[in-house]
Amino acid sequence: MQHLGPGDFAERLESCKWLNGSRELHRYILFTDEVQFNRDGVNNTHNSHVWADENPHVTVESNFQLRFSVNVWCAVLDDQLIGPFILEGRLTGEAYLRFPQEELPRLLEDVPLNKRGRMYFQDDGAPHSSCEVRNFLNYRFPGQRIGRGRPHNWSARSPDLSPLDYCVWGCMKELVYCVKVVTRDALLGHILDAADRIRNK
Repeated sequence: MQHLGPGDFAERLESCKWLNGSRELHRYILFTDEVQFNRDGVNNTHNSHVWADENPHVTVESNFQLRFSVNVWCAVLDDQLIGPFILEGRLTGEAYLRFPQEELPRLLEDVPLNKRGRMYFQDDGAPHSSCEVRNFLNYRFPGQRIGRGRPHNWSARSPDLSPLDYCVWGCMKELVYCVKVVTRDALLGHILDAADRIRNK
């Protein structure tokens, strides 16, 4: 889904070497990501086929008069799923800055103190990660932030290196959309239920 550029290989290799440099490091990385859930769900018409002896007259509803979406933040730390947390409104740098300042400390309360002290914060440098957000995270996690720029670079176009992208979001969407979603409240309920099911596996 993400085309790798000519300079990506060397950066990805450097990141992987650093990640593999310690057998324990991965246990202290707080992998974070945000994703948007919407009413449409996951529908790829190229993969949707109906097989029947007679014409089944099947329709797939995709253009809804009432549209809604939910921005969701989650994190993975070792074997622990943290969140989900609903990021209300449009996801701008200013709006997102309030999250690590005000909400993240509360979400990390169940993480043992000795683990929090050694924890690295990973983010992929999405557009809402403004200079203010990066500066705050560098202050909050001195020398232990993995993202665009320093101190530890996160290679662009590398969702395959994050457990949220290659595992959690796909599993969560499968659980959320296994039943048709017709209201935003129902979507929120499905997201929370899916997170609980993943957490308790």
